[in-house]
Formats: sequence, structure tokens, C-alpha cells
Amino acid sequence: MNMNYTERDTYGMYKGNSGADAGSGPGPELMGADTLVGNDVYNQSDEDLGDIKEIMLDMRSGKVAYAVMSFGGFLGMGEKLFAVPWSALTLDTENKRFVLNVDKEHLDKAPGFDQDQWPDMADPEWAKDIHAYYGTESAADAERH
Repeated sequence: MNMNYTERDTYGMYKGNSGADAGSGPGPELMGADTLVGNDVYNQSDEDLGDIKEIMLDMRSGKVAYAVMSFGGFLGMGEKLFAVPWSALTLDTENKRFVLNVDKEHLDKAPGFDQDQWPDMADPEWAKDIHAYYGTESAADAERH
């Protein structure tokens, strides 16, 4: 059972987001990256797609580029990793999980990788393919608009 971001909140940053203290604290507009790793990812059909394994930061822009999530496998064996554009994910604060608008079949066919062979995520061609697959805009494309 994965813990959600409120259960991973070792510094108390989300304590003011419910009850009498609602409205104080940074979440959900600003969230601690460490608290998001391990959160579940579901789709709109309420199917469990996996969980967040890592959050990848673009060191030049300071923005989150991708969430690396796992899908498939059994007890961590044979699971496939996927880099999902951050803009493809939404945070479901009610259920304390992420939502990715893809069905399981689409994710099953998504370009993934093995944890021993990570792709070059800084490669513009790789990024273009990933964004095209998920129907999102890369940061470079967004700057042109």
C-alpha cells in the first residue's frame, strides 16, 4: 500500500489544508517533491495505472519536466517505467492521488524503459515523441506560443 502525500509530509506543510486551519500552508498549489514520490496514479475510469517513482526537474528552467511512473510487473519485478510529461498529470486532492488521462491499453503501448536503461531525457527528439504520445506540449513548444 502506497502512502499519499499527506502521509509523507514529515515537515507538516500540508497540515493547514484541512479542518480549522484550511487555507494555510503551501499545498495544493505548491507541493514538496519528496511527498509526491510514491503517490498512486489513476485514470478517469478509476483504474490504477501505477505510482510515481521519481520527479525529473529541468535544471535550466527549474520546472518539473516529467514524472517517472511504474506500471505492470508483480512485486516490483518486470515493471516498466514511463516518463510522463508533468503537464499530462493532474492532482486529485480529494482522493490524494494523480490522474493521467489515458486508458491502460494506451499506457501498455507507451514508450517505456527498464530501470537499468534510462533514456536521454534531454534529447529533444525523445521529448518530442513523449509529448506527442501523451498529447502535451514540451516546454520549448510552449515558449513559442
